[in-house]
Amino acid sequence: MATVKVVITGPFNVGKTEFVRTLSDIPIVTTERRITDDLKSTKEETTVAMDYGQVKLDGDMFHLYGTPGQSRFDFMWEILSKEMNAFLVLVDSCNRDTLLEAKSLIRTFRRLSHKRKAPFLVVANKQDLEGAWPVERVKKALGFKDDVLVVPCVAKKKASVRQVMKELKALL
Repeated sequence: MATVKVVITGPFNVGKTEFVRTLSDIPIVTTERRITDDLKSTKEETTVAMDYGQVKLDGDMFHLYGTPGQSRFDFMWEILSKEMNAFLVLVDSCNRDTLLEAKSLIRTFRRLSHKRKAPFLVVANKQDLEGAWPVERVKKALGFKDDVLVVPCVAKKKASVRQVMKELKALL
């Protein structure tokens, strides 16, 4: 049985906490706090340190660490990326503004995994919503060719998040 540390990152409000909550076999540890700045019109709470969950897939244990999405909490990114085996970058398929931020996060987390060159996937979340861009359009907007896998997801659906993890496991 392998033990795998996976970091789930992405811009603000793309579904990282929901992804971890849906996938985890245990109740997640979360550091969500009430939003007090201009973003409070988007949602009531945001992750300020991390989310933690774990899931067993095909005999392997995956430890899931969700990052805060706001750059003011970016000091946690380095802490959470220590000894990561892989990472997921979630984007909101309905909000193309998250794509530019995602490209920056991919560069950051590639740098943070410098010696290990941790594999990663881009997860096009919110595929169930009206106006969601298809995966190929997300991939093209990010400027990736065949070197980066972009997979569809609905973070509220267990089968969907498990499929993302199967795709990630294939890269390990």
